[in-house]
Amino acid sequence: MEREEPVAVGETAPDVGATLVRPDGTVEETTLGALTDDRPVLLSFYTVDFSPDCIEEWCSFRDFDWFSSGEHVQVVGASKSSAGLHRRFIDYLGLNFPLFADTDLELSDAFGVTYRALGITRRSRRSCFLLDSDRRVRYRWLSEHWLDPTRDKPPVDEIHDAVTEELDVTDPETFGF
Repeated sequence: MEREEPVAVGETAPDVGATLVRPDGTVEETTLGALTDDRPVLLSFYTVDFSPDCIEEWCSFRDFDWFSSGEHVQVVGASKSSAGLHRRFIDYLGLNFPLFADTDLELSDAFGVTYRALGITRRSRRSCFLLDSDRRVRYRWLSEHWLDPTRDKPPVDEIHDAVTEELDVTDPETFGF
């Protein structure tokens, strides 16, 4: 069911799921609850694989080594791209993040981040939600671009700071050096 407003900080995110493509190429139906049972999840909605803005976004997560380690938080993407396109996107960029194939935008609808581009095409608004082990939203970032909410890119430094603060991460910050 499509929400009118995005899920807010402090709310419990719905336990919805979709087809998840893992970096090793395996594909499975998975729910957010199954993922958060393992460790907190940073769920990042984006428009579609291989668009220039989305390539830049996923390269920024990949290149910020702290997110790539997956030790404290599991970064998971969600877009309307198909599982096959996700496989090619993961391979092309060398990502080690799983991606939901939210082809019907059920995840996007459940989080209240679906919109119509130019009033026509349904898309996911670029956004990030940090979910703890109870699926409670601990941090949220929403694109606010005046023309097209897919043009803003998540601020990885700000997200890193929010994750370390919200999850009380005390490891040294080496960032791959």
